[in-house]
Amino acid sequence: MSFLFSGRGGHFSAGCVLWCALVGAAAAQADTTPPTLAAASATAPTLAQAVDAAWLRATQAREAAGQVTRAQADKAAASSLWPAPPALELSHRDDRWQTSAGRRETEAGLSWPLWLPGQRQARNAAADADLELAQAATSAGRLHYAGLVREAAWAITGQRLEADLAETQTRYLQQLADDVDRRVKAGDLAHADALAARSEVLASQSALLGMRQRQTASEAQWTTLTGLVQVPRLFWQEYKSDTEVNQATAASIEDHPDNRVAALSAQRARKRLDAVAVTRREPTELLLRIRQDTPGRGEQAQNSIGIGVRIPLGTAGRNLPLQAAALSELDVAQTAELRTTERLAAEVAMAQAAIRSAEQQLDAERQRTALLRERADLISQSFKAGETPLPELLRALSAAAQADTSLARQQVTLGLAHARLQQAFGTLP
Repeated sequence: MSFLFSGRGGHFSAGCVLWCALVGAAAAQADTTPPTLAAASATAPTLAQAVDAAWLRATQAREAAGQVTRAQADKAAASSLWPAPPALELSHRDDRWQTSAGRRETEAGLSWPLWLPGQRQARNAAADADLELAQAATSAGRLHYAGLVREAAWAITGQRLEADLAETQTRYLQQLADDVDRRVKAGDLAHADALAARSEVLASQSALLGMRQRQTASEAQWTTLTGLVQVPRLFWQEYKSDTEVNQATAASIEDHPDNRVAALSAQRARKRLDAVAVTRREPTELLLRIRQDTPGRGEQAQNSIGIGVRIPLGTAGRNLPLQAAALSELDVAQTAELRTTERLAAEVAMAQAAIRSAEQQLDAERQRTALLRERADLISQSFKAGETPLPELLRALSAAAQADTSLARQQVTLGLAHARLQQAFGTLP
C-alpha cells in the first residue's frame, strides 16, 4: 500500500507530537509534582481527618467505648467495700391460724459478704488489666481503620490518575481520527485507515468509561467508609525511603497497637488466673440479726441480737472448672502474643521489601516510558515522511500511552508501599 501526503501531513504530525506532549506532561507531572485528585479542592481532608471520620462511623468504635466503660465499672466494683452485694433478711411467724395463743416471732437480719485474703488486690489487678486492654484495643481499632482509609485513598488516587491519562489519550485519538477522515476525503489515505482510527477511538472511549465506572464505585465505597465526599490529596514523593525503610523494627513492633493488645491480653489472663487462685471459695458472710419473740397474749416481748458467720466451703467441683478456664485463657493469650509478634515482624519485612522492589520498578518504568515516548515521536516523523503506515503509528502511540499509565500506576504503588510500611510500624497518619 502506498501513501500520498499533502500539506495536511504537517498538521497530522504536529497533532501526534502534541499528543505525546500532553500524555508526557501528565506522566511527568505525576513523576515530578505530587499528583492531585481531579475532584479534590482546597477543602479536601487530610488523611488523619479521614481516619477520624471513619473511626467515628465504625461499629468497632462503639464496641471499644463499651469495653472501656465495662472495664471502668469492673474497676469500681473491685474497689468497693464488699465482694458481693449485701443481703437483707426479714421473717415473721405467728400462730393466728393454729392455736391463736398470741405467740409471734419477728426477725430482721443483714448478710454482709467479706473479702477473702488477697482477693480484693487480685480483683483490682485484673480490673486494671481489663482497663488497659480496653484502651489499647481502641488504639488498635483506629489503626485498623487507618489501614482501610490508606488503601481506599491510594486506590482512588491511582484510578483517577489513570483515568485522566486515558481521557487525554481519547481526546487526541478523536482529533487524529478527524484528521484522518479529512485526509481520506482528500485522497491522501485509504478508507481502511479511517476505520482503524475510529476503532481506536471507540476502544479508548470504552476503556475510559470502564475506568470512570470503577472510580465511581471506589468513591462510593470511600463515602460509605468515611462519610466524606472529598478524598485526601496524596503525594508519593513525600515519603522518605532512606532511614524509614532500613530502621530497626524491634522497638516499632513492641509499640505496635496490635502487639500491645496481645501483650495486655496475656497480662489480663495472668491476673485473672491469680484472682481464681485466691478465690478458692465463695466470700465469707458476716450475719447480723435482730429478733423479737412474744410468747403469748399478755406476756412481755423478748428482744435479742445475734451475730454469725457463714463460711462457704470450696470444693473441686467449683474450683477445677474455673481454674481450667483461666489456664486455657492464659495459654491462648500467650500463643496469640507470640503469633502477633511474628506476624508484625513479617509484615514489616514484606513492606520494606515491597518498597525496594517498587523503587526499582519505578526506575525501570521511567526509563521505559522515556524510550517509548521517543519512539512514538520518531515514528510520527517517519509517518510524516511516508515511511511508516498509520497502524504502526497507532501501535506506537498505544504503547507510549500504556507506558505512561504503567509509570503512573507504579508511582501510586510506591506511595501505597510506603503507607503499608507505616501501617506495619503502627503509625497513624
